[in-house]
Amino acid sequence: MLPVVEKFISINGEGAHAGELAAFIRFKGCNLSCSYCDTKWANTNHTVCDFQTPESLAKWVKDKNVCNVTLTGGEPLLQRDISELIELLTLQGNRVEIETNGSVALDEYAAMENRPVFTMDYKLESSNMERFMQKDNFSLLEPSDTVKFVAGSLSDLENALEIIKRYSLLTKCHVYFSPVFGKIEPSEIVDFMVDNNLNHVRLQLQMHKFIWEPNRKGV
Repeated sequence: MLPVVEKFISINGEGAHAGELAAFIRFKGCNLSCSYCDTKWANTNHTVCDFQTPESLAKWVKDKNVCNVTLTGGEPLLQRDISELIELLTLQGNRVEIETNGSVALDEYAAMENRPVFTMDYKLESSNMERFMQKDNFSLLEPSDTVKFVAGSLSDLENALEIIKRYSLLTKCHVYFSPVFGKIEPSEIVDFMVDNNLNHVRLQLQMHKFIWEPNRKGV
């Protein structure tokens, strides 16, 4: 059984398939507490959730006739039955994307016969969670995967650049910079990209926060 706090159809707000329709399934619980987290409401012991089977969730997606599925949270890879859900979704033809916070080892999921796509955060200094990052995950990434650096300061950007170079991320996967909403101007990130000749790094804004009210759920 999986603790679902919400499921809905919307557009992907970020990642390589931003702007495309997706079925979102958000699970309760996270092992981190980032300073800028915009889904803290989904991560508390008191968060109301609906326990559903992998089969019922796969059927819901199939009935919605949407190709992309985004499993998110919280941290979806903390869920005991998540592998079964991934398997069911991929077998019925869905593209499954896991939004993971970078602190959970990916080897078990990267080795799956029907491997999901990973959009993996690397938590920078302003998150207060960088010490929990699993850097071994970088060796498991493929060209369809994404590493996302959420930056709240120039120092964060400089740290991200060091990580990109050290692990040769631009040769492995998509790389995105995303601003902490309200903490750094997107133009500052663009200036940093220009100053450092960051070809193949993409600026990513959280599209859903511009279409709807930033704290709105279910979008």
